Amino acid sequence: MPKIKKVAIQGYSGCFHEEAARQFYAGRRIGIVECETFEGEYLELEAGRADAVVMAIENTISGGLLPNFELLRQYGRKVKGEVYLRIVQNLMALPGQTIDDIREVRSHYMAFNQTRKFFKKHPGITLVESEDTALSAAQVAREHLMGVGAVASALAAEKFGLEILQPGIETYKQNHTRFLVMDDGISIPEEEIDKASLCFTLPHKPGALAHILTVLSFYDMNLTRIQSLPIPGREWQYFFYADIKFGSYERYQQAIAAVLPLMEDLQILGEYKAAL
Repeated sequence: MPKIKKVAIQGYSGCFHEEAARQFYAGRRIGIVECETFEGEYLELEAGRADAVVMAIENTISGGLLPNFELLRQYGRKVKGEVYLRIVQNLMALPGQTIDDIREVRSHYMAFNQTRKFFKKHPGITLVESEDTALSAAQVAREHLMGVGAVASALAAEKFGLEILQPGIETYKQNHTRFLVMDDGISIPEEEIDKASLCFTLPHKPGALAHILTVLSFYDMNLTRIQSLPIPGREWQYFFYADIKFGSYERYQQAIAAVLPLMEDLQILGEYKAAL
């Protein structure tokens, strides 16, 4: 029987991180390692209590999770894949109830931010923030809280035996989160690699970034994301985090060789197969 892969996630079993992990490792037996923080995921990996990390990096509505870019650079674990997960928020409760029976709903503040339009139609429901969507669902089930609902994933409803009273209550249906996968056990054939995540610094002079982008464009590199974060202790200088897609790994290597002399430092955070 294949070994169970232990995957560290931020949050509790049944959360969207677990959904992303199960999507990426579809067909493989995995065990979920729950972590309170994103850095906790890396600490579990470093300690050998996890084999892989699945970590959210950006959302189509709220943007990038900036501290997580720093974790990528700081810990140096290579990105081996990505997952795009549509975030569907569901109102759930113990079976046998209707929305009219619900007087209180618990969930993470981000889930409420994504569903306020729905709850404005139900002013009799009090919203109570908690630390995690799946944990809220678990509390409703374990404490047998009648009249109390939760906003969480369909996976959470399934795990904790709750009934979905109203599916898809998020305001914006095109709400996707991108997750990165760090797993040293994955080996990707060179011919399948078509995306890379980079972190680099540039000389503090006019046109430095424009020059880099021009060179990447010349080599047919498609810049899908760029994010800057301040370098501590160096005023007005930045780390640049970039994702690039390409059709030829050879052209990608040529592009890297061409831009390297123009940079002060380059860290390749990962080379992997794009999910989209």
